[in-house]
Amino acid sequence: MRRYSRALLLCTVFAVCSGLYVYNKLLYSDVSLVGNNGPRRASGAAAERRGAAENSGPRNIHWYNRYIMRQRGQVEAGRGRHVQPEPQSPMHLAVVACGERLEETVTMIKSAVLFSVKELYLHIFAEDQLHASFMEALESWPDFIRSRFKYTVYSISFPSDNAVEWKKLFKPCASQRLFLPLILKDVDSLVYVDSDILFLQPVDSLWTFLSEFNSSQLAAMAPEHEEPRIAWYNRFARHPFYGRTGVNSGVMLMNMTRMRSMFFKNDMTSVGLRWEELLMPLLQKYKLNITWGDQDLLNIIFHHNPETLLEFPCKWNYRPDHCIYGSNCASAEEDGIYILHGNRGVYHDHKQPAFRAVYEAIRTYSFGADSVTSLLDPLEEELLNTTHTYCGKSSALFTKRLIHNLVNTNRNLREGW
Repeated sequence: MRRYSRALLLCTVFAVCSGLYVYNKLLYSDVSLVGNNGPRRASGAAAERRGAAENSGPRNIHWYNRYIMRQRGQVEAGRGRHVQPEPQSPMHLAVVACGERLEETVTMIKSAVLFSVKELYLHIFAEDQLHASFMEALESWPDFIRSRFKYTVYSISFPSDNAVEWKKLFKPCASQRLFLPLILKDVDSLVYVDSDILFLQPVDSLWTFLSEFNSSQLAAMAPEHEEPRIAWYNRFARHPFYGRTGVNSGVMLMNMTRMRSMFFKNDMTSVGLRWEELLMPLLQKYKLNITWGDQDLLNIIFHHNPETLLEFPCKWNYRPDHCIYGSNCASAEEDGIYILHGNRGVYHDHKQPAFRAVYEAIRTYSFGADSVTSLLDPLEEELLNTTHTYCGKSSALFTKRLIHNLVNTNRNLREGW
């Protein structure tokens, strides 16, 4: 009987030891998940990694194994598509500045950087004596603003054979925009703006028009006028122009890749001409008939090639003409002004105080300050003093988009952009 008791005890001890051994192996074995075939034992290299994890990694090996399996599952699920998005390309913004346009241009850039979401790349074409001043102004901005854009300052450049004639066309250096597709050969698309532009809406919103181009379109501009009875081109122009009232080139979105490859119809030859072949013959033919310089040349080009142009609403290029005789921009009436265009020098005189008030509010705003109390509130107070003018009576249009976008700007400042 005693012999049977000792045998039973030995069997029990052996069974307990065997169970502990199996449990220990299951607990510390490194497993991997492979499709739907269940776990498999790790290779020797994996066992070495396991040893390192046991010594320096998380103490809860079960949590660690679940984490590894979840990560591998995500990799498996992500195969066949990009797991991480590719870096976004910046939006390209070009401006030309000559003469007394330094401060005005810097204020335009300030408005573009203040509201935009994606990174901007600025192409600044300026007379050589302005280069240092531009760089000094932009480099003085705080780091959290400077990190949101890159820039290059270029010298003014025209074809050598006719440089003097091009530079004096309409306003100093204004015709530089015509040569951007030939100078910026590595840039696919960009927004060109005059120096007297102020963004009240992110550049991103304008940039989206590029995705709306059909297969023929290569540029986008706003009409010169909304009301034909007071429009200039259909009453006074001595050359062809686009559409009913012409287009204004102060804000111009360009797919320059298409512009460089296009053969443009024209009234000088029966065959299409490339952009670089078209400009000088066009100037020679019409230089005695044009009033607004390069804008007139663009109107002639798109008159003969209307299928290549997309018109965007006047809220994207709102000028004194849209309110000086009463409000006549329906899209701004509905949505507010997206881009303010202070042509005819209205930022610097007292003829249109509503335009001047917006310019001064943005010019004097300090990056990092509360944009509502430091920009919007003083602007709204100043606009109350402009209601004696037709444009001042429409002052709500000037702040409608600002109210929305400045709230977003304040939120971004709190979050450190």
